[in-house]
Amino acid sequence: MAGFNVQERLGMEDLKRGIWKALLAEFLGNLLLNYYGCASCIAWTKDTPESVTPENEHVENPRANHVLVALTFGLVIMAIVQSIGHVSGAHVNPAVTCAMLITGNIAIIKGFLYIIAQCIGSLAGTAVLKAFTPNGTQGKLGATELGEDVLPIQGFGVEFMLGFVLVIVVFGVCDANRPEFKGFAPLVIGLTITLGHLAALSYTGSSMNPARTLGSAVVSGIWSDHWVYWLGPILGGCSAGLLYKYVLSAAPVETTTEYSPVQLKRLDKKKEEDGMP
Repeated sequence: MAGFNVQERLGMEDLKRGIWKALLAEFLGNLLLNYYGCASCIAWTKDTPESVTPENEHVENPRANHVLVALTFGLVIMAIVQSIGHVSGAHVNPAVTCAMLITGNIAIIKGFLYIIAQCIGSLAGTAVLKAFTPNGTQGKLGATELGEDVLPIQGFGVEFMLGFVLVIVVFGVCDANRPEFKGFAPLVIGLTITLGHLAALSYTGSSMNPARTLGSAVVSGIWSDHWVYWLGPILGGCSAGLLYKYVLSAAPVETTTEYSPVQLKRLDKKKEEDGMP
């Protein structure tokens, strides 16, 4: 096919450009995500029968405030994006990486290695959390499960929407033609994660991230409806990425030599001061 370079699309050159630094960043980012995020799901106080209600009996820690969990995940993502964004782009999520792949923003080999690093990092983060948490307190280590009476197809839809909103925000704040938002990217992405958790914790545990769920599943041994947490965010993320690239992306900023009204006013004032007509 004309104009299509197989080696360039595969990303063979990435292997020669120090990709290992980026992979380490993705590994570290997911380690921190699962360690700090899942730590907020740990129940430190034994629940009395009075504390369990029909509305919260399916939640790992009925006393854990949803705001606490949502803010923890949002804040740790904000910290991660701020600290490693310049190294790897801070995908820290296979859904984001797959969206970048399908829109041609990252090469195939690099994307594949990113996902492996993300999954290993999440597994390491949950393993460290388990090692640092007393046996009687560990519970499910933040494993994501469907809420009571939530059907797998409904869970898929919820995770699809979570992946969609996350990726469309990521593409929006990273748009090269919207440089004014670049400095706000960590905060905006972190708040989007908080939004997802506030809305969907009771539905699916609000994964938004297949690697985050995989790490918890491996260490806790909880695999129920695991496919939901892969297909949902990835398909939602890819849909958002394609929509943003082909419909919503900002137009290139055109350079112009015309004066703005303010500049014209200042120029006219200077002419008057110089006695020019």
